[in-house]
Amino acid sequence: MEEIRLGVIGGSGVYDMETLQDVREVQVKTPFGDPSDAIVVGTLSDVRVAFLPRHGHGHRIMPSEVNSRANIYALKSLGVQYIVSISACGSMREDYAPRHIVIPDQIFDRTKARPSTFFGNGLVAHISFDEPYCPTFSELVYQAVKKTGATVHKGGTFLVIEGPQFSTKAESRIYRQWGVDIIGMTALPEAKLAREAEICYATMAHVTDYDVWHETEEPVTVAMLIENLLANAAVTKEALTYLAPMAAAQGERTCKCASALATAIITQRDLIPEAVKKDLGLLINKYVQ
Repeated sequence: MEEIRLGVIGGSGVYDMETLQDVREVQVKTPFGDPSDAIVVGTLSDVRVAFLPRHGHGHRIMPSEVNSRANIYALKSLGVQYIVSISACGSMREDYAPRHIVIPDQIFDRTKARPSTFFGNGLVAHISFDEPYCPTFSELVYQAVKKTGATVHKGGTFLVIEGPQFSTKAESRIYRQWGVDIIGMTALPEAKLAREAEICYATMAHVTDYDVWHETEEPVTVAMLIENLLANAAVTKEALTYLAPMAAAQGERTCKCASALATAIITQRDLIPEAVKKDLGLLINKYVQ
């Protein structure tokens, strides 16, 4: 089986890369259903990389409908150890301007209806999530974006809302009072599931607008979002060409992500249902055998 250490979750502007070679599509079945789409595997800067369109080809899947458990499980099954999420976001700060890029280090969860764990059905696990993004991998993503010359900010809190509607003005003003830095709809439950799967996870967040708190800016629209995302597409592609070899050059991982389940599984081992052991073997076998 070929080695694929880096996974990219994003949109069509990310994986349709002119520099991607030896491309093939992989259909992966998981215990949690089908991923958002076929996984595109190709060679980028001499490194095999897996690309998964979060919303499916043609953007057919709403944020609340994304089967994140299947997406993360599928990438794990290919051997992925690092996932970079390409996300659009609104800015809650004057200095994080549209077309800037943010590498956040914290998340605030305002989602309501998304399965956010692989566990349950007789198996209980409580992961540590004080640092929702891998600090080591986030630094690599930051350095890769920095090499492009784009304006990139390191650190910040990503507020994740359910959507699909954008915020009201009242909500936006209150979120600003909370001290969050950017707002979007897709970083969760990906980050939680990646940690449960012991995968290092980071977000490359592209600022598309000022949400609706900014009195001198137009209210956020899909047209505005797409225009700014497309403007940053070249930056994303270039950053990934730098990131792929940086991730491949990493030795054995020593971050907390790599052993997140070591002390997380609390259920008595002989009481774990066999069906659950089978479904989650990819994640738990080294701890429950």
